[in-house]
Amino acid sequence: MNPDSLKREAAARALDFVEPGMRLGLGTGSTAKHFVALLGERVRAGLDVVGVPTSEATRADAEAAGVRLSTLDETPALDLTVDGADEIAPGLSAIKGGGGALLREKIVAAASARMIVIADETKWVATLGRFPLPVEVVPFGVAPTRIAVEAAAAAAGCPGRAELRRTREGHAFVTDGGHFILDLALGRIPDPLALAERLAAVPGVVEHGLFIGLVRTAIIAGAAGIRIENA
Repeated sequence: MNPDSLKREAAARALDFVEPGMRLGLGTGSTAKHFVALLGERVRAGLDVVGVPTSEATRADAEAAGVRLSTLDETPALDLTVDGADEIAPGLSAIKGGGGALLREKIVAAASARMIVIADETKWVATLGRFPLPVEVVPFGVAPTRIAVEAAAAAAGCPGRAELRRTREGHAFVTDGGHFILDLALGRIPDPLALAERLAAVPGVVEHGLFIGLVRTAIIAGAAGIRIENA
């Protein structure tokens, strides 16, 4: 099966965890998009849930699918968040933010009683780091922030280069929150917690894409079927 079909299979399996009346965090990205579409089918068949989107793109998809929406200010405690991931390692630490929504994704995940990530088997890795780590930063002083981010990575034992994410037109990519993203190419992250702590201490860093201690369940779809990993 192709990766997109596997993503849809993982998204479909995640629907088994959704119960009537739930307050759901709705993730961002290609895999989460499948979940929102399939959830919309259930809603149109009578399922009563409310969703909190993690991006404007997901908001538009959910509205088009007929999913009733709220905000974290109106619904500050969520039952479940379903989202994709760029990488997932044993223990369920993860890298997210390839779609540029890591800040809102992490806020929504932290407000949820449970977070499930859904992915195809290519996202399962022995050690995080092959996928460049997104680091969301304020636009002011991005050059010294980039230098400090690289220094933090080196001090955490995983030196690498940070590149400003750009659009296809060559402009700086801007998040829904009005921030820039530095993509930190590391290759391997031996100690994700140490790196997370050092990045969080850098002035100008708003958030990073290391999700540690947030994911409770991973649904991985592969050629041999679906497998479920629990933290």
